[in-house]
Amino acid sequence: MHTNSIIELNPYAYQKNIDFLKKTFGKKVKISSVVKGNAYGHGIPEFVTMAYRFGINHFSVFDVEEAKLVHATLENKVTVLVMGLVQDEDMEWVIKNNIEFFVFDKTRLNKAIKVAKKLLTKALIHIEIETGMNRTGFDNNELNHLIKSLKKEKEHLVFKGLCTHYAGAESIANYYRVDKQIKRFEEAYQHFCKNDLKPEIKHTACSAASMMFPQTRMDMVRIGIMQYGLWPSTEVLVHFLNAKKIKTDPLNRVITWKSKIMSLKNVAIGNFIGYGTSFLAEQKMKIAIVPIGYSHGYSRSLSNQGRVLIHGQRCVVVGTVNMNMIIIDVTNIDHLKKNDEVVLIGTQNNLTISVASFSDFSNQLNYELLTQISKTIPRKIIE
Repeated sequence: MHTNSIIELNPYAYQKNIDFLKKTFGKKVKISSVVKGNAYGHGIPEFVTMAYRFGINHFSVFDVEEAKLVHATLENKVTVLVMGLVQDEDMEWVIKNNIEFFVFDKTRLNKAIKVAKKLLTKALIHIEIETGMNRTGFDNNELNHLIKSLKKEKEHLVFKGLCTHYAGAESIANYYRVDKQIKRFEEAYQHFCKNDLKPEIKHTACSAASMMFPQTRMDMVRIGIMQYGLWPSTEVLVHFLNAKKIKTDPLNRVITWKSKIMSLKNVAIGNFIGYGTSFLAEQKMKIAIVPIGYSHGYSRSLSNQGRVLIHGQRCVVVGTVNMNMIIIDVTNIDHLKKNDEVVLIGTQNNLTISVASFSDFSNQLNYELLTQISKTIPRKIIE
């Protein structure tokens, strides 16, 4: 077990986020908690356990490995939806366990039908439509053949949902592209309905689309980054604040990442610190060694500019971020000792290192930073 650091999850912050989202979307819109990428670094088993406590019973994942983690944690108490990879060899497990999944090409549709027939049951499928993202989904010219297949094999398929994904709803620069996608999706939906095929639900919105384009909320929204207390982009936050005429961010960060001082050292003036010559001590310095590095998800691009909190003060990373260690300038902090707390993400004595601050220093997206945090770091729900 990794003992270098710990990830703490705040259930009260999460509850506030969910309450805000439910109020924003209304009672008729279901929230699917997106927990791909190890629940955006929060840890799937721990995070879904916490989310379930606050009434979340629908989870969306990328692949079967993630689906198995959710299923193992919450068993049949929740719905699990695979939005991405289902290997052929996993299709039987998926259908046997009533896991729902995206179908976006003929190959997957045929495999689902074949396995469902073998198991004498029905596959629970969501048909993904290509509306302009140009990634996955059935094109318009494939819809008539698809409709015939769905009707022919209705004894082996449940048409649970019709869905798509938007190409950058977090940026106003993509407004016209996303607007076209919304119209194309509605046309496809009407085409299915005219052919006596109606999905149980329609769902297209991620966090960004749900806030920037309210009409995309439909029957269900697939919410990732916002449930963790972060916005898809500054644009989305500003759009919301302006629309509501408020100045306070309603979201609360769920994650805290903590470590401890491993060692303390004095460095004489004129010496380089760490690998190479990227940092020269221009005065007598005191440094703290923290056992976290790029192998744990603390990006090498934070060399000489990352920030941490120690004794309630904001301290700078000096030298190159190592595979397993970072070096912190603690020259101006007295009474330090080994094992003193170091906050990498979170709050200490009313100062905060936010996830967004990492992007300020490293060009990393919130999503990128969070999903790169090592899975070997223990996660716990604080009470």
